[in-house]
Amino acid sequence: MRILVTGAGGQLGTELVRFQDSRHELIGLARTALDITDPAQCREALKQIKPDGVIHCAAYTAVDRAEDEPSQAFAVNHLGTRNLALAAQETGAKLCYVSTDYVFDGQGTRPYQESDAVNPQTVYGQSKQAGEAEVASLLDRYYIVRTSWVFGRYGPNFVKTMLRLAREGKPLRVVDDQVGSPTYTHDLARFLLELVQSDRYGIYHATNSGTCSWYAFAEAIFEESGLAAQLSPCSSAEFASKAQRPAYSVLGHDAIRANGFTDLPSWRDALIRMLQEEES
Repeated sequence: MRILVTGAGGQLGTELVRFQDSRHELIGLARTALDITDPAQCREALKQIKPDGVIHCAAYTAVDRAEDEPSQAFAVNHLGTRNLALAAQETGAKLCYVSTDYVFDGQGTRPYQESDAVNPQTVYGQSKQAGEAEVASLLDRYYIVRTSWVFGRYGPNFVKTMLRLAREGKPLRVVDDQVGSPTYTHDLARFLLELVQSDRYGIYHATNSGTCSWYAFAEAIFEESGLAAQLSPCSSAEFASKAQRPAYSVLGHDAIRANGFTDLPSWRDALIRMLQEEES
């Protein structure tokens, strides 16, 4: 199977293109090679590569900046996704769109299911939900995979930031009233590749198993890394940000189980493996 990966220079895209094996050929295109906001480039890329499937990782992910740049966020996450969906429609390729927990309002008290109504509260979430709508309306063979709190070996992320700040000896305050599920790019990439090689289309939630607050996640990072840190909890109100963060963004995994896939391992297990990779 030939699979095109958009956003191949990002955290998840970089992880994906390293999964080369005999079952599939992965072709990664970073932003410099494919501008998804250009419809002609999208059509030409799929025409030339002729992929069986596309894993669409390219995205505008600057959550706070999106509040000041809504047109840029929608150009990438909404219209760029539409461009890719139309190109996939023309060439007959499957499309897997990587989405986010931000499509929900974050006010829930139980894990969000794939069938729950969306209600994004930020420009970022609204732009990603608009991309979801384009994929679902234009294609029959599609997967929408919502994930959250992504970390990994490539690119900036919460784990790397915590490790860096601890090594610099800076006191850290981390919010303890936002709850979700961290997701290791290696585990998510493995699931996405398994998914696109199947015909089990639809919406999926894919995160590592288990839940924690950002503060508990930071505590685990320092416990597992052996680094000492001056860590204290704070509330979201004390940590001002332009975009509202979801207070509760745990995603239920009903679709993974119902379609016979293996659930992702626990986030703590994933964290340990990432730290071991960092040390090797």
